[in-house]
Amino acid sequence: MTGRILVVDDDRETCELVTELLEHGGFTVTALTSAVEALARVVEDDFDAVLTDLGMAEMDGIVLCQRILQARPDMPVVVGTGQGSLDAAISAMRAGAYDFVTKPFDPKLLALSLSRAVQNHRLRSELKRLRQNIASLFAPGVVGRSPAMRRVSELVARVADSDASVLIQGETGTGKELIARLIHSSAKRRTGPFVAVNCAAVPHALIESELFGHARGAFTDARTQRTGLFLEADGGTLFLDEIGELPLETQPKLLRALQERTVRPVGANTEQAFDVRVVASTNRDLEYEVFEKRFREDLYYRINVVTIELPPLRNRGGDVLEIAQYLLARLAERAGKPSLALSPGAAEKLVAYSWPGNVRELENCLERGVALARFDQLTAEDLPEKIREFRAEKFVVAADDPTEVVTLEQLEKSYILRVLSLMGGNKSQAAQLLGVDRRTLYRKLARYEGSSPSKAAADDELD
Repeated sequence: MTGRILVVDDDRETCELVTELLEHGGFTVTALTSAVEALARVVEDDFDAVLTDLGMAEMDGIVLCQRILQARPDMPVVVGTGQGSLDAAISAMRAGAYDFVTKPFDPKLLALSLSRAVQNHRLRSELKRLRQNIASLFAPGVVGRSPAMRRVSELVARVADSDASVLIQGETGTGKELIARLIHSSAKRRTGPFVAVNCAAVPHALIESELFGHARGAFTDARTQRTGLFLEADGGTLFLDEIGELPLETQPKLLRALQERTVRPVGANTEQAFDVRVVASTNRDLEYEVFEKRFREDLYYRINVVTIELPPLRNRGGDVLEIAQYLLARLAERAGKPSLALSPGAAEKLVAYSWPGNVRELENCLERGVALARFDQLTAEDLPEKIREFRAEKFVVAADDPTEVVTLEQLEKSYILRVLSLMGGNKSQAAQLLGVDRRTLYRKLARYEGSSPSKAAADDELD
């Protein structure tokens, strides 16, 4: 990571040598031989980090470090010295130095230290900005600033006042119910009820009664009449969470209700009309479920008038810190630690992690951190070990070119297509050679081609 570095050393030749070294590494360097002048420049200018010599006649590096931090507490100072003693390192760290490097400088180690210092400074600046603007970050209609979430926000705004059914797709923990509530609160139906049901949490034997209601005596435990969720949501929004888990035998009844806009409670003789906007969500590939005959195709098209794809947290860039700040403020307030802030070290770990559990995992991680935090900052040590020790292994060497690095997904795609070519395009033989079933191969090919698994399977029938 490059950045603006202020180099301070009362030896002019050393300044010139270090400047050349750092500029070769991509840094923008300002070099000064006066510690007093350097202190004034730090206050006036916006450097990302300071590299100062320890032994200077006008003002030693320890004092300079202390005065810089008094004026700019967010400024990382790296102290360099030829002494190389443990006492010098301890003194520098006690003065608040970010890091300590010894002369003669190892170019790689110096660049690494300053890159980390620059990242630390930028994280501190971002955290400061987020703390100042936390009240506006999650105002109604604002769910993130990454390009992916801006697209979601724009789509929500466009469909809000429509009565068209919406299908929200995304991994577990991406905030599908939050988006459903946002659609409801932004729509003309916002004065009506928002009723949510998790289709995966209701026993199969009770799901029909839950959705449509039942008459008294309709079954053994039906001692009283019950109004179903469709009628409870009348005039508002019904959110069918994890609709992919809906039993196959219930799906035709749901389809009829959506088509006719009426429901017949279990055991009743008459139908009742309802006026409901349906929003559904799933973490499954419903198109593939249709192909596998586990989800009705006609119901799929009925609920999927408008599709909103929620990106996983790992693809949302800076949203991770914004969401973390918001969640931390809420969790810390609840725990009686309202002054608790996120340290740059913890922020760096949160940004680097891949978040397979998405926002839900992030909230769980921060709740743990709030419980363990002993000071006024949530540090990296307060985070779970898997987050502290996470190392991304994103790139691999391409088999046909050792000098080229590609993502694992790209390497997989290249290999699958190569095997398919060797098999003359026969997907069944390719799947057998790859050691996967045909359905898995259909899904991967459909993703590569931007088509559906059913089309890939249909093409296979023609092989």
